[in-house]
Amino acid sequence: MHVNSMLCQANIMTKKRKSRGRSKGGKGRSDLVQCSNCGTLVPKDKAKKLTTRVGLVEPMLARELRAQGAYIAVTRTLKHYCVSCAVHFGLVKVRAKDERRLR
Repeated sequence: MHVNSMLCQANIMTKKRKSRGRSKGGKGRSDLVQCSNCGTLVPKDKAKKLTTRVGLVEPMLARELRAQGAYIAVTRTLKHYCVSCAVHFGLVKVRAKDERRLR
C-alpha cells in the first residue's frame, strides 16, 4: 500500500450531525449574517432564526381600537443568532450524543 492511500483512509472524520449543522444541502457556500446578540458572522443556513411580532401601539389601546373595527399593523422582526447565543438564550438545547443526529 502507498503511504498516501493510508493517510487518506486515516483522515476520514465521523459525522457528528446528519445535516453537518447546516440546512444548505449541497448548494455550496451560503451568505453570512451577523448574530443579533454578539455580532459574529454566521452562515445564513446555520444561524438560528427567531421571528418576533412587534406592535407599534400599546396592547390596551390596540384592543380598544380593534373593538371599534380598526386595523392595526404589526411588524415582524427576524433575528439571527449564532449557535452559542441561541444556546445561551434557550432557543436550542444541548442534546445528548445519541440524539444529535435526530431532527
